[in-house]
Amino acid sequence: MMNFQLETILLAVGLFCGMIFLMELGRRIGQARKARDPEAAHKGIGAVEGAVFALLGLIIAFTFSGALSRFNDRRLLVGEESNAIGTAYLRVGLLPRETQPEIQALFRRYVDVRWDTYHHMDDKAALRKKLAEADALQKEIWSKSLSACGRPDAPAQATLLLLPALNAMIDITTTRIVATQEHPPMVVFWLLCILALAGALLAGYGMSESRGRSLIHMIFFAVAISITVFVIIDLEYPRSGLIRIDSADQVLYDLRQSMN
Repeated sequence: MMNFQLETILLAVGLFCGMIFLMELGRRIGQARKARDPEAAHKGIGAVEGAVFALLGLIIAFTFSGALSRFNDRRLLVGEESNAIGTAYLRVGLLPRETQPEIQALFRRYVDVRWDTYHHMDDKAALRKKLAEADALQKEIWSKSLSACGRPDAPAQATLLLLPALNAMIDITTTRIVATQEHPPMVVFWLLCILALAGALLAGYGMSESRGRSLIHMIFFAVAISITVFVIIDLEYPRSGLIRIDSADQVLYDLRQSMN
């Protein structure tokens, strides 16, 4: 987690420094051209600036909107999984009484494993182990529930209500795994950074019309873009960065407490 946070912060700081440098470079290039040809120094530059900044704004809007949407989807999926597990657990009560304790104990272990799974996102080996453990528990719960539903004293409602609930509980795990791996192509983030640097160069060139540099505008522009890129990346990886969805896991904790 600390490695990811450090890398993201370093990226934002590097982008900030790069933009400041390129704005100053652009300003000096503009001043040098203005000294050689004052009339033609800024002709046609407005169209290029407009195109680059429009594209930069479009990419920022696209990536930020997508990251925020995926962040909310991942948070909602935690609640959906908790509801699916809770529903299946309650419907175990439809099974013959002597079969219930063993299956309920498996459910408690399963919730513990699912709670732990998403707190090992930065440790790939531990994550794979937890996912395998959860998969094994799913199969055991399904097998024992199917066996209990086939007993002569099992009511028909048990099969009709419990098995679909178990199926939904199992399916949501795949949905959550897919959601954690859903990100824009890395080229989109590179494009965002390149456009930010190009915009800084053009902004600096435009500032060459005035004699002195405007440090307030330069710093504000660089800070705004750098922080925006940092937030976008942090939203894309809510289990590793500063912006997290760990609070959503409270519903799984509450569910586990209700099973005691």
